[in-house]
Amino acid sequence: MEKEPPHDHVRLCRFQIASSPARLGRLLDDGQVCDLSAAGVDQLAPLFEVEDCVARLSSLPIGNLPSYRLDQVRLLPPVERQEVWAAGVTYLRSKAARMEESDFSATAYGRVYAAPRPELFFKAMPEKVVGAGDTVGIRRDSKWNVPEPELALVLNSRGQIAGYTIGNDMSSRDIEGENLLYLPQAKIYRRSCALGPFIRVGVSEAETRTWSVAMRISRDGAAVFDGQTSVANIKRPFAELVEHLFRSQSFPHGAVLLTGTGIVPGNDFTLRPGDLVRIEISGLGVLENRVEEV
Repeated sequence: MEKEPPHDHVRLCRFQIASSPARLGRLLDDGQVCDLSAAGVDQLAPLFEVEDCVARLSSLPIGNLPSYRLDQVRLLPPVERQEVWAAGVTYLRSKAARMEESDFSATAYGRVYAAPRPELFFKAMPEKVVGAGDTVGIRRDSKWNVPEPELALVLNSRGQIAGYTIGNDMSSRDIEGENLLYLPQAKIYRRSCALGPFIRVGVSEAETRTWSVAMRISRDGAAVFDGQTSVANIKRPFAELVEHLFRSQSFPHGAVLLTGTGIVPGNDFTLRPGDLVRIEISGLGVLENRVEEV
């Protein structure tokens, strides 16, 4: 029985073949997706409850399991029953942008950046999340829409970081800026969140803080925005964000926590239907989605 040699990190995904039920896969070094469901490992949440997830995965008979080329599968968002939450104003750039967009509530954003309690808000249930290659949405009743590229923490039910993925927190800046009480409408709607394509496990926070984050927005084949930052610029330790999220809360299936954005297009930019948003985090890969109006 051939086993995969131990790795210090593993990339996991959820995928479909044609109209088959969702399966759990592992991206191998040769670019193929190994079907872990064939070994009875078919859900993320139970796997992330295992004390040593990487060791569990390395014990599987990878060589005896079916595998598929990436162009043979449809990648799904890497969430099952997990809620998606988000932290705001964790980068200095985000603080400045929020203060610029708000007419009368700018001081709230300035104060929360340095406050003991971070801003946390609910973002999406799994059915509102899209995966790589799918379309993200911009609201019909908004005139100022932007993507927000973010590192996402994948958490188990005990509040432990099980892995990391790429997130896009789509936002209607004019709605949010008009009144802080409109934040849920600016953030929570169909196709307002993208995650994927893979969850990387077996990596430390220290390593993630060496990663770069880049976003390119293309329109009619030409780049209309390019931006870059570093995960190192996130002000708060991940444990601090997670601890606040789990206060007086329970997440029996785990959760995904977006950690904020440090890339904000200028005030004269808004997304249009047909735009292509490409987010790359150096240690994770690329999440790419086209834009549609919803």
